[in-house]
Amino acid sequence: MLRRLFAVYAGTVDKLSSIDELDARLIKLLADEPRIGVLECSRRLGVARGTAQARLDKLIERGVLRGFGPELDPVALGYGVMAFVTLEIRQRRGHQPVADHLAAIPEILEAHTITGTGDLMCRIVARSNADLQRVIDQIVSDEGIVRASTIIALEEQIHYRVLPLVG
Repeated sequence: MLRRLFAVYAGTVDKLSSIDELDARLIKLLADEPRIGVLECSRRLGVARGTAQARLDKLIERGVLRGFGPELDPVALGYGVMAFVTLEIRQRRGHQPVADHLAAIPEILEAHTITGTGDLMCRIVARSNADLQRVIDQIVSDEGIVRASTIIALEEQIHYRVLPLVG
């Protein structure tokens, strides 16, 4: 569902503490029924339409709600292989040139700078193991990338979620 859309940006955890019980109920309602209108939200929450709209606007403005688009399933789109790739990069160029290269590859769903032995962690998808090799080759074609280490995901145990943090 739209749980991904309710992620809180890094560094704004203090904003989460200002989410009250009505905000939490509104977020949960939108997560459960993403196509629900503001008027129906207000009816179910027992508040005026203006109150529901104002709360929704503030959650969007603060970056708590990041969007209302559909959540897509890569498997249903034909991308049955998921993998995590740790990249080591040439430090003198920094992360941004590599991130720009990665952003141009559609199969990269996420990329994060990390601590530890690697510099970047990417979640990628591919249509098959052979296609995964193609994607990895495309990733490492950038001169800023020194090494890639790949782990193939077998089965998702817990779907990406943020909603339990709301309360």
